[in-house]
Amino acid sequence: MRWLFLSVVILWACSLYSASADNNGVKKMKMQFATGYKRVFEEYTQALYQRYPDIRIEGENYLPLPIYRHLASFLSMFKLFLIGVIIIGKDPFALFGMQAPGIWVWSQENKIYACMMVFFFSNMIENQCMSTGAFEITLNDVPVWSKLESGHLPSMQQLVQILENEMKMNVHMDTLPHHRS
Repeated sequence: MRWLFLSVVILWACSLYSASADNNGVKKMKMQFATGYKRVFEEYTQALYQRYPDIRIEGENYLPLPIYRHLASFLSMFKLFLIGVIIIGKDPFALFGMQAPGIWVWSQENKIYACMMVFFFSNMIENQCMSTGAFEITLNDVPVWSKLESGHLPSMQQLVQILENEMKMNVHMDTLPHHRS
């Protein structure tokens, strides 16, 4: 049992050492993007890999605020409930002792059209809640570009310039003498 514990500790230490050695000098770029910018991410990734083969690029979806995600989820469920009530044709206003409004009477006379209207209108609102328009770029966990702040996507030239500046800065920092305190 003692040998097992000792071997696990040695393996953990070796993996920790190799992980820190592997990332030394390797640039890690992370791009967070809205759903509509997936193609832009793929194009940028391909071009950057050709120019910088040793860079590691990760991409992920940029999530909206939790309130908007919850609102979109609620609308999705409410949409299905409303379509079900329209199809069944049971008047929910009668349960509350209210007279059915004109839109309810119209939905019962035009069930297919009403269901389509509820479906598409609800999807439009859900998509608006989930859309962020973001394209955020970090390099070694340091933000280098934000579409939310700048209002536009970086051009390929701007992205390459950012990387070039970072490479020059790292080379300059590596050549400085290290002082011991």
